[in-house]
Amino acid sequence: MKKYPNPKSPSSSKNAATKKKTDDPKPVSFFDVVYKIARKIPKGRVTTYGAIAEAANIKLTPRMVGWAMNGAGNATPAVPAHRVVNRIGELSGRQFFATPTLMQELLEQEGVTVKNDKVSDFKNVFWDPGKPKTATAKKTVSKKA
Repeated sequence: MKKYPNPKSPSSSKNAATKKKTDDPKPVSFFDVVYKIARKIPKGRVTTYGAIAEAANIKLTPRMVGWAMNGAGNATPAVPAHRVVNRIGELSGRQFFATPTLMQELLEQEGVTVKNDKVSDFKNVFWDPGKPKTATAKKTVSKKA
């Protein structure tokens, strides 16, 4: 498996070539990066393959994220792959779950409404992994007030 440098580490900068190899953190696979982002998706929210690809910041394409999500069932700790949908809210990965309806059932258990294999209120339940937590927290507080 090809290894990618950790995009958040200082060693991924332009000066990384001048540093000693012992200073470099252990390279991570794109699977690790994708799963780390997916594990942050809050319950009752969804995100897209493209949003994860953009947040990963390592030139991933949405298709590569989908490929990683296909293998998420074997990941430890668990990855909430049911919370990742396509760019228009469709449950495009549903065929990779144990049953054809499991993805929908898991989302509905978390309060996400799904109709005809599509998240009903997609814009309101969409979670952007690229936005800082403080912006999300402020938005949540303002809704309660």
